[in-house]
Amino acid sequence: MAKRERVVRMSVEQPLWRALTAYRLLTMVYAVLLFGFAYQRFDRPKVAAGYLLCLVVWTLATHRRVANAASCTKGFLGADLTVAIVGVLLTPIADTHERIAAGGPTLPSIWTAGSVLAFAIKGGWRWAGFASTFVAAANVIVHGGNPTRDTLHNVLLVWVASIAIGYVVEVARASEATLARALEIEAATRERERLARDIHDGVLQVLAMVQRRGTELGGEAAELGRLAGEQEVALRTLVSSGLVHTCRISRDESLGALVDAYEVDEPGFDEGELDLRTLLAPHAGSRVSFAEPGTPVPLPVPAAKELAAAVGAALDNVRRHAGEGARAWILVEDWGDEVIVTVRDDGPGIPAGRLDQAEGEGRMGVALSIRGRLRDLGGTAELVSVPGQGTEVELKVPRGRTQ
Repeated sequence: MAKRERVVRMSVEQPLWRALTAYRLLTMVYAVLLFGFAYQRFDRPKVAAGYLLCLVVWTLATHRRVANAASCTKGFLGADLTVAIVGVLLTPIADTHERIAAGGPTLPSIWTAGSVLAFAIKGGWRWAGFASTFVAAANVIVHGGNPTRDTLHNVLLVWVASIAIGYVVEVARASEATLARALEIEAATRERERLARDIHDGVLQVLAMVQRRGTELGGEAAELGRLAGEQEVALRTLVSSGLVHTCRISRDESLGALVDAYEVDEPGFDEGELDLRTLLAPHAGSRVSFAEPGTPVPLPVPAAKELAAAVGAALDNVRRHAGEGARAWILVEDWGDEVIVTVRDDGPGIPAGRLDQAEGEGRMGVALSIRGRLRDLGGTAELVSVPGQGTEVELKVPRGRTQ
């Protein structure tokens, strides 16, 4: 049995949560000491003492809530910010106007920044800006709409620092997601290479031997050998490209991740995107060559299936009209704003006016199976045929209009 690769995910933000936990405890002690040293200067020291007692109880009781992102819920963040803002707004009631006007600290002092930083670590810079705005508004209210220079400096410092930390957290999360996906893809690639070696050493060699011996024996054995050869080419194509399953593509653009994640497509599920290569690769065989980009070619699921069906119809026409010995080539090109699939054969070509005649006779293979499908996708199907030089069908699908 093959050894399973295990991808270890490391949280780059966990040290930030530990630092925030320590910060809340230290700033809680700092706020209590500030009150203790200035106890005699307060107009209503009992109000300040009552609030600080609540602050100590809240900080100790919620110590575990800021240990990680899972436990630090939106509800807790809202309650924590409320505790900080209430302390700021209680400062004019407990302290003297002279101390406040001189730039004295609020009751929670720098403990308030811990609430804002929790928003930053949890939700990024947007959440940090949201929380900082409420803290800034509370400080402006406390100073009667005329805050001191020191107060403005402190508010601005908290604002900038929290937004910067929130942005760093978002970048770190994106980097972590990219690294995790890269490790998963690397592990899957190693497993695919191992399977490819096993298939090459077993199944492919048997198919090649059957093809060779069938050709030597002739008769019905030659037909068996031909079929074995086609299956060998198809299997070799699938193994070399790694496109064994139809895969759905999702990009974490909101997180800045650059690596595609692949999930097995579920039958009947028509949302999301498909890698077009997975639908076209099975057409490869001894008489059909398949050329593809080295990166996924994502299209909406309905568009990918319709385009693949049009390619299948073009190949059916090759087999039906170009003869058993004709060869075909499939070329997939991804130009970003559109996807182009070209199907070319080396058959005798189509005489001039033959397509119009076939359509008039009710044979709608090219008109409906190919051009009709591309028209529904907002694309085009161009057919070029020169008698004696084969036929080329170029299918273009614009990305912006596919649904």
